[in-house]
Amino acid sequence: MASKTIIMNAKAMRSKPAVQTSSVALSEDSFAAAADSLMGRDLCSIADLSVQETTAIMELAHAVKAHPEDFRRALDAKQMVMFFEKASLRTRLTFETAINTLGGNAIFVDQTQSPLGERESLADMSRNLERWMDVVVLRTYAHETITEMASYARVPVINALSDYEHPCQALADFFTLEEKFGSVRGLKFVYVGDGNNVCHSLILTAAQLGAHCTVATPKGYAPKLDIVAQAIEIAESTGGSIALTHDAVKAAEGADAIYTDVCTSMGFEHEATKRAPIFAPYQVNEKLMSLAAPHAVFLHCLPAHRNAEVTDAVLDGPQSIVFDQAENRMHAQKALILMLLGGVKELPSRRRS
Repeated sequence: MASKTIIMNAKAMRSKPAVQTSSVALSEDSFAAAADSLMGRDLCSIADLSVQETTAIMELAHAVKAHPEDFRRALDAKQMVMFFEKASLRTRLTFETAINTLGGNAIFVDQTQSPLGERESLADMSRNLERWMDVVVLRTYAHETITEMASYARVPVINALSDYEHPCQALADFFTLEEKFGSVRGLKFVYVGDGNNVCHSLILTAAQLGAHCTVATPKGYAPKLDIVAQAIEIAESTGGSIALTHDAVKAAEGADAIYTDVCTSMGFEHEATKRAPIFAPYQVNEKLMSLAAPHAVFLHCLPAHRNAEVTDAVLDGPQSIVFDQAENRMHAQKALILMLLGGVKELPSRRRS
């Protein structure tokens, strides 16, 4: 696996600060500005968000989790429709629970047997949906399905997973890391495995929040260069950095967090036999975790293929925060929906002060 490591924003890596123990809150005016700018918007990609907007969503997610009672009627009678071409446990239930506990309602439409746009054009669907619904959530194969729906619909469209990105997952993951570390600025975040849709959103979110992100993949499975280029540009303004390598061992050394995902994502099942031996050296096991910092945590977006990309000992071990991630999908998505639907202008702690 030995290979050259390519580092973007090397200056930031050389001056890497220790992980901060507290996050810097936005000012009231900055939070309000972010809330105003997000209202009515789509979320197709993490790159759709500014650094300030991502920070505001994170700050709101912490408030929503700490004080859910303050938001129980925030989206009273708002309607959310969810079209899913792929099977789901966490994404479906956390979105439904999120809007239900904010006073709204979720309607689920199973598209696993009929791809979106097949029975009726996305343009015609959008023009219908915008007359009944306040927000549309899509879980699809083709990313273009989401961007096309967003281009037509006059209500917010949320990417709940496509073959290109999984932005809601990444928001929840870095929210979870903020819970553990106080802030992720300066954190050494390592992703090991396939440079897939989840990896893409994680790279972008890490860059926005000023983390140092290293991605270790087999040759031929690196993340897409346009995503990496976007992340580099963002990281230059936040003090973060992006590094690509094929050496998982080197990447794991001193890591604060190690993340992996399945080696064969949905839609690539036909490659499972081919991928298995290629990804075997990238398994996250006790030996790899031992190279990380003593306080390091392990993350996985789930579902996991036990003893494939991660061993039982790591997945069920004391460093694992995978079920915290799963819980936090709900809180992060509450914050996102609140922002897109204009359900909050300031944090409740500020309203009470």
